[in-house]
Amino acid sequence: MSHVGHLWERLVRAALRRERTGTDAYGRPTGGIAGNVPSSLSNSRDIDPILRAADEIQDEDPTISRILCEHAYTLAQNLDPNSEGRGVLQFKTGLMSIIKQKLAKKEGGVTDRSQDISRLRDFYKLYREKNNVDKLREEEMELRESGAFSGNFRELERKTLKRKRVFATLKVLGTVLEQLTKELSPEEAEGLIPEELKRVIESDAAMTEDLIAYNIIPLDAPAITNAITSFPEVRAAISSLKYYRGLPKLPANFPIPATRSADILDFLHYVFGFQKGNVSNQRENIVNLLSNEQSRLGIPDDHEPKLDETAVERVFLKSLDNYIKWCTYLDIPLMWSNLDLSKEKKILFISLYFLIWGEAANIRYLPECLCYIFHRMGEELDELLRQQLAKPADSCVTENGVSFLEQVICPLYDVIAAEAANNNDGKEPHSTWRNYDDFNEYFWSPSCLKLLWPFDRHSSFFWKPTPRTKNILKSNVTKRRGKTSFVEHRTFFHLYHSFHRLWIFLFMMFQALTIIAFNDGNLDSKTIREVLSLGPTFFIMKLFQSALDIVVMYGAYSTTRLLAVSRIFVRFIWFSFATIFICFLYVKGLQEKTSSNSESIIFKIYIIVLGIYTGIQFFWSSLSRLPSCHRLFNQCDDWSLVRLIKWMHQEHYYVGRGMYEATTDYIMYMLFWLVVLGGKFSFAYFLQIRPLVKPTRDIIDIKDVRYSWHDFVSKNNHNALTVASLWAPVFCIYLLDIHIFYTIISAVVGFLLGARDRLGEIRSLGAVHKLFEKFPEAFMDNLHIPLANRDTLRITGQVLQKNKFDAARFSPFWNEIVKNLREEDYITNLEMELLLMPTNSGTVPMVQWPLFLLASKIFLAKDIAGESDSQEELWDRISRDDYMKYAVEECFYTIKLILTSILADDDGKLWVERIYEDIRGSMVKRSIHIDFQLKKLALVIQKVTALTGILKEVGTPELESGAVNAALDLYDVIQLDFFNVNMRENYATWNMLLKARKEGRLFSKLKWPRDPELRSQIRRLHSLFTIKDSAVNVPKNLEARRRLQFFTNSLFMSMPRTKPVREMLSFSVFTPYYSETVLYSMKELLKKNEDGISILFYLQKIYPDEWKNFLARIGRDENTHEADLIDNDDENLELRFWASYRGQTLARTVRGMMYYRKALMLQAYLERMTVGDIEAAVPTTEATDIKGFEFSPEARAHADLKFTYVVTCQIYGRQKEEQKPEAADIALLLQRQVGIKRMKHLQLMVSGNLLSLNEALRVAFIDEVETLTDGKVHKEFYSKLVKGDINGKDKEVYSIKLPGNPKLGEGKPENQNHAIVFTRGNAVQTIDMNQDNYFEEALKMRNLLEEFHAYHGIRPATILGVREHVFTGSVSSLASFMSNQETSFVTLGQRVLASPLKVRMHYGHPDVFDRVFHITRGGISKASRVINISEDIYAGFNSTLRQGNITHHEYIQVGKGRDVGLNQIALFEGKVAGGNGEQVLSRDIYRLGQLFDFFRMLSFYFTTVGYYFCTMLTVITVYIFLYGKTYLALSGVGEDIQTRADVLHNTALNTALNTQFLFQIGVFTAIPMVLGFILEQGFFRAVVSFITMQFQLCTVFFTFSLGTRTHYFGRTILHGGAKYHATGRGFVVRHIKFSENYRLYSRSHFVKGMEVVLLLVVFVSYGFNEAGAVGYILLSVSSWFMAISWLFAPYMFNPSGFEWQKTVEDFRDWTNWLFYRGGIGVKGEESWEAWWDEELSHIRTLGGRVMETILSLRFFIFQYGVIYKLDVQGSKTSLSVYGFSWLVLVGLIFLFKIFTFSQKISVNFQLILRFVQGVAFMLALAGIAVAVAITDLTITDIFASILAFVPTGWGLLSICVAWRPVLKKIGLWKSVRSLGRLYDAGMGMLIFIPIALCSWFPFISTFQTRLMFNQAFSRGLEISLILAGNNPNSGL
Repeated sequence: MSHVGHLWERLVRAALRRERTGTDAYGRPTGGIAGNVPSSLSNSRDIDPILRAADEIQDEDPTISRILCEHAYTLAQNLDPNSEGRGVLQFKTGLMSIIKQKLAKKEGGVTDRSQDISRLRDFYKLYREKNNVDKLREEEMELRESGAFSGNFRELERKTLKRKRVFATLKVLGTVLEQLTKELSPEEAEGLIPEELKRVIESDAAMTEDLIAYNIIPLDAPAITNAITSFPEVRAAISSLKYYRGLPKLPANFPIPATRSADILDFLHYVFGFQKGNVSNQRENIVNLLSNEQSRLGIPDDHEPKLDETAVERVFLKSLDNYIKWCTYLDIPLMWSNLDLSKEKKILFISLYFLIWGEAANIRYLPECLCYIFHRMGEELDELLRQQLAKPADSCVTENGVSFLEQVICPLYDVIAAEAANNNDGKEPHSTWRNYDDFNEYFWSPSCLKLLWPFDRHSSFFWKPTPRTKNILKSNVTKRRGKTSFVEHRTFFHLYHSFHRLWIFLFMMFQALTIIAFNDGNLDSKTIREVLSLGPTFFIMKLFQSALDIVVMYGAYSTTRLLAVSRIFVRFIWFSFATIFICFLYVKGLQEKTSSNSESIIFKIYIIVLGIYTGIQFFWSSLSRLPSCHRLFNQCDDWSLVRLIKWMHQEHYYVGRGMYEATTDYIMYMLFWLVVLGGKFSFAYFLQIRPLVKPTRDIIDIKDVRYSWHDFVSKNNHNALTVASLWAPVFCIYLLDIHIFYTIISAVVGFLLGARDRLGEIRSLGAVHKLFEKFPEAFMDNLHIPLANRDTLRITGQVLQKNKFDAARFSPFWNEIVKNLREEDYITNLEMELLLMPTNSGTVPMVQWPLFLLASKIFLAKDIAGESDSQEELWDRISRDDYMKYAVEECFYTIKLILTSILADDDGKLWVERIYEDIRGSMVKRSIHIDFQLKKLALVIQKVTALTGILKEVGTPELESGAVNAALDLYDVIQLDFFNVNMRENYATWNMLLKARKEGRLFSKLKWPRDPELRSQIRRLHSLFTIKDSAVNVPKNLEARRRLQFFTNSLFMSMPRTKPVREMLSFSVFTPYYSETVLYSMKELLKKNEDGISILFYLQKIYPDEWKNFLARIGRDENTHEADLIDNDDENLELRFWASYRGQTLARTVRGMMYYRKALMLQAYLERMTVGDIEAAVPTTEATDIKGFEFSPEARAHADLKFTYVVTCQIYGRQKEEQKPEAADIALLLQRQVGIKRMKHLQLMVSGNLLSLNEALRVAFIDEVETLTDGKVHKEFYSKLVKGDINGKDKEVYSIKLPGNPKLGEGKPENQNHAIVFTRGNAVQTIDMNQDNYFEEALKMRNLLEEFHAYHGIRPATILGVREHVFTGSVSSLASFMSNQETSFVTLGQRVLASPLKVRMHYGHPDVFDRVFHITRGGISKASRVINISEDIYAGFNSTLRQGNITHHEYIQVGKGRDVGLNQIALFEGKVAGGNGEQVLSRDIYRLGQLFDFFRMLSFYFTTVGYYFCTMLTVITVYIFLYGKTYLALSGVGEDIQTRADVLHNTALNTALNTQFLFQIGVFTAIPMVLGFILEQGFFRAVVSFITMQFQLCTVFFTFSLGTRTHYFGRTILHGGAKYHATGRGFVVRHIKFSENYRLYSRSHFVKGMEVVLLLVVFVSYGFNEAGAVGYILLSVSSWFMAISWLFAPYMFNPSGFEWQKTVEDFRDWTNWLFYRGGIGVKGEESWEAWWDEELSHIRTLGGRVMETILSLRFFIFQYGVIYKLDVQGSKTSLSVYGFSWLVLVGLIFLFKIFTFSQKISVNFQLILRFVQGVAFMLALAGIAVAVAITDLTITDIFASILAFVPTGWGLLSICVAWRPVLKKIGLWKSVRSLGRLYDAGMGMLIFIPIALCSWFPFISTFQTRLMFNQAFSRGLEISLILAGNNPNSGL
């Protein structure tokens, strides 16, 4: 205990040291112990503010600070006197230490606490006087009233912050003073605190209304300073919630804030016992929804606005749409069916539903359960509304009061939690426990009404399973409820069960094509009769499907509706009889046909029956998919026959009804698939099936085949196995080539759709230059709200004025984009200057363009002027370049403007006017070459440049004199050198000017330019005359180019017209976060890996230009060392942010998402001047002035009302308590908005704090509060929302108690679910924490949200898909492969999925959800353990099943990071493949597969689980081919048949192998990629990119990925075990050790690769091949390529993978790992034994063990075949030969056991053991030698025996592993483990030896480096420096 106390004292001293400095690491005032109040003390919200106030006034008055700390200690003691809560004892100890050490000592000696109240009172008065409180608010209000017109927002912000700080401190002082006086008698209190002071304290407290915690809208306080509450729509929404007549009165003692009156939610709060935090949260949510709906109606503002009935109706129907459909489905009346549904009642029901939803916690995943609760509570509410006085609802009354949580949610939560606890962390079969879907689907049946209200706790629904026990002697028999509607049995048959129509179609088409091919293509009567055998095939397959229905439903019969169960059995009986009947008719019909006297009556009946059935099926399936026909069928639902047909035809669920599309959409995707199927079946018939006909006939006809082994099964069956080995690979390709044709056709369609949408029109800087003058008009047409005067200009034909008008409004947005690029360090200061666009608000009569378009144009024009012989030639040559023409015209007008403005004397102005008139006259007369010496133009430019160079500076007397001289020089040059004009025509004027010049009066009065607009024009003109270099390559940074190109290209794409910010849809952005990197610390940035490379060093080399730009931005020289920055606190923080913005960090994501708010503020700020009556009265200069837009109260209020950003940091509370750096970094993000350097420039630093907060950023987290009750730790869980406050801390806004631990399912969706209640608006965008956003893209968010109201088919859009840009593609070749592959999918792929195929789902982020639609239907993801591990895509499934519509839009994009190292990529692909394996088992896939129409089902299958099945089938094809060849080689059949007839080399087999190879190496995957490149980069760049990828071995990468997907997909379906893999998302430049690669890829790639090599060796050793080596290579090249890729790709793509020193170290590490024996607590990274146990953990079920055993039997074919090929046995084929080989194998195992005998057992017999081992070894060698000498055994036989016994041993090992529990019981497991170690050692050595050999040659390592980092080399980066790092050995 003393040690703990010592540590605490050290912590306190550290806190004191921090406090003395005044600031923490972030430059903010530290809170000392404030901010670290334990969560168990959170019931008192006073402690933290008191401690913060104590920190604030410590330096001002330590005594008062001590008083406050002591009072905080008293409050803590009262709350938890026994210090039972977690962290309370440490907190109180620390607080007392601070009181003693820091405060008491400063007072010097004994402290007199009797005077504390007096001191506090006196300090209160002094503090008010010091801060001039009486004037503080008055000054702020004056500024606020004038702010909208003066633009003085910065001063207003400073005043506001100061006022908040002062009044926050006063409130704390007043509160403590009031609480201290309560301990005194009334008389003493009156004496100490007079009434006048009490009134002052109350008045000051009333001034803190906006210090009360609120989220967006201050509803519990009259926030005069918050502009949101002044908006008419918000006021209308707030007033609509007020108590209305007829609502029962609340008790007088019900607490209502004094700042507002009682409302509807207070009534519901009292009646049902909802939590206060939930009520406050939903009050704001409802106000937000109602106000936003009101704003879209365009209702004129009123003094007392009222909520329109239409707005209420829209929100009502949207929010309760699912409830209405639920009631209709169950045929129960709506709860308001008997009520007069007024506007107030609608708001009441909306409020009730959202309050239920807001407190439902995990029950939110059960949307129909919420409907049931809402329905029952609504019925109860109906009774309560009839009372005069409000009373608590009986259903929510508890012993301690009223609680909706305890009485309604907790019982539901408890049963769900019990089921979740029983799944053994997802390891138990899905069929043994109920998941969220099972619970929800209970409410799809009318039987749910039997739950009654309040709940009948004895209902079977609430039965809890008995916790599982590992003790097999204990019975687990329990009264448990089975699953509902569906059971997720783990079997591959789910693929057939869900997509049986596809498989029936493919099998029937294969059968038909095969029949036609075997009839030589003749469609005669015989062929047709055989083709009609498709009838029995169809019914047999349908029977199989109906049988699967019965099997798969096992486990849910007792809980599923009787009607649904009956349907399954009725269908099975129907298809049983139908199959028998059809087969009977067909067989009988064929028999009649063979009889010459028969008229084939039965066959005719068969045809008629088949025709009728086919016609009915076709009619029903086709017409029911058309909307008009579907509506007609629905109207006929009253007909019993129609209901029966529907019941038989398709399952009837609550979801999945009406799964049809518009007729045009149906025709489009039907035509798409007809083209695909046409190509597929033509390919199958002509290149696969028909070429196999003749070889098959030849093989069948061959008799007396000679076998080289003992044959069991091939006698008298027409060589069936040989035929099967020939057809099997072809059939596999037949099944998967439809995906190949889909890929090709979809790529072409996607290319055409992209071209139609105008993607890729601007793909270079040249295109940006060329089309820039069209950007303003396009911007105004798409991204700006319509303006009346712009339309007037267009109608009246005022082209110039309209262009200038457009440019003036485009320029603020363009300039802000450019400034953000500079702030992000993508461009230099010079590039920013060149890119900025003039405001175009001045008097220059033309559009002024950015300098990067005009740079150097003047000098080119000057040269042209000197070279041209006539004015026509001159102007023609200049006009060929539009921007040269604009530059010349601008100089012409601007020089006149500047000279006229600065020359104050009349003579000077007269001279300017005279010159310009003469120039115009010469131009009219076309005599410019005669009247002016154009060759002297350079001299004029020189003089003008000298003048502007002076004028652009700040005026001084010396500069003014210099400017006069410069102007006179210009006059002299023009008059003497440049002018040839005949002055006689204006003799008087010229004479007067000459006289003025001689007398010195000319230019004597010069007016120095002060006007900002004029000074801007001067600087711009000076730049035009001084920038001689072309800006054709500006900006140079590739990322800046890409962003500008995409943004400008998108301006010309089709998008909905934008609405004003006030009328736009509101939205939230939602990011889940767990414990990933928030912000890189300096320690992380400087930490070196084993090669001496730090992250900072790596970033400096990867992004050298951005590093230089960063240094320039913070005012440092480009050669500054990072150590200089680390010592400066501000620059240290800036450096951390700079590095974090280039990684996949939360900081990068937050910065990107906050651009939404910035964009909305800019748009709202500029719209204030361009809409309504103000527009005509506001000058253009003010209408486009954006200075201070970020501080406009109205602009900020509009942005806050329309946008909020919630980051759900699940464990933020725990991180804060443990003082993790992540918590501090998240708190920092709550404060930070703009860079420190920029904030200093804007003078926004107030008292060391960042003034401008990330005001729209909120952090939600789960707070665990521990209390000790009766000696037991009790945990309570709260969902909390915090935001940044003025003290640099986080402020709690809402706290909602949860029924228990919210993590019952998968972590990420549960994290989302608890926090989604804090989102706001009509839409929510899901953003992962590895994403980014851009300011220019944020400008288009308004347009995107309008897509919810655009036409996208017969249903409105519910999810808007958004394009992604993968920003990690430039790191390495692997990152490039992944980036290109991902980009292809998220652009071209999803483009086609959305239209025409209509099957786009939600594949992750950054889709935008219709928020209300989804939160009322289960949320934005699913969370059941393991089955929903790919949680995102289920949101798409759910949306589609619930009649949603998912679209895709490419005019807007967000950034996305991807994995950049092979191991990261493999883990990610393994996670996705495993997730798809789980999807195969899911009810969502089954229902979509069943309920989609046939063509849409095809699209859905091949873009989800079908893709992974086809991938697996590709690998299986190789295995089938090789095992077929092995069979032919080892059995001798291949040689025998080939010598008789050439049947094994044919077109079909070659076609199959070539197709498989092309699929394997990713050629078909590359087609969409290449077409995407062509579309968006151009043909040449696309070809170069593709060729570069080939040289970088992308084919090896794709082949390796094929193995990854195959392994995890197949293993997941067989055994489960899918789980989330943390990939790291870091910068991968480190070398991966051999052992780490071996652990990761051993079972997924190495074992399978070795098996393929073994098959190939057997084939080459024993196979018969007439074509020799060339023929073998052609047949086996794809297999060898696959094997080599799988074995060596991890080392090819491993940095420094072939460096000799690292290879040596890897070998040492691998051997240590291999032979280190595991133990308790030892991880797989440390020991082979621990890793081996982990690798086997997925085999848990009996079915899995049986399947593993069956699959392992294939390894025994090697021994069986090879043994008969040995020289020693001659030509014997007796079975005894094989038996003898097993005796040899047993002997070898015995020898192995002797040599691996446990040393622990034999420790006392070392000498004997070694002697026995030596004798055994010598006897073995002698035996072999004798056998070779006296028998026919040869050395070759010995190696062949190894080839035979190695796979047999592996097969035995695999079987033993599968039955591990059995072997452990019989004591053989240690021997099996030793054998496993031997195999891993051998396999590792076989892989390691080639690596070691390659490492011997240094050039291979160099080549590999080039291969991996070629992209970086192409950018001129020093990757060699990165790899060498600062390693001290790098110089060797």
